[in-house]
Amino acid sequence: MTTPLHVVCPHCDSVNRLPPARLADHPACGACKRPLFAGAPLELDAARFERHAGRSDLPLLIDFWAPWCGPCRQTAPAFSQAAVELEPHFRLVKINTEEEPELAARFAIRSIPTLVMWKAGRESARRSGVLDASSLVRWAQAAG
Repeated sequence: MTTPLHVVCPHCDSVNRLPPARLADHPACGACKRPLFAGAPLELDAARFERHAGRSDLPLLIDFWAPWCGPCRQTAPAFSQAAVELEPHFRLVKINTEEEPELAARFAIRSIPTLVMWKAGRESARRSGVLDASSLVRWAQAAG
């Protein structure tokens, strides 16, 4: 028997236990009954980030961005498209560095957009700059 994965709900932030074989079965949250995977990046604040980073067994692909950043706005559609392709094996999240400067400082974000792969409680890969969707998916699959 395989060990269940802990998957944090993107809606209510409840932690769900899910057999790995059921990831692709469109599972719903045990608490709020909404889908665990929406095919879209999550906008997280610091508290929600801690919950997802600390309790989920899925790798998090984090996009550090800011609303005034032209390259960030250019990357946003590719990041959204990548969420459709990478879920349910990854959770894609966006952190607005203007609203969450402490998280940006904790991750030593020096330029944006910066992508960080967070896996098993630590950073496993990082990349700055603009990527198209297919390049982003390839990078995430290699890094995750």
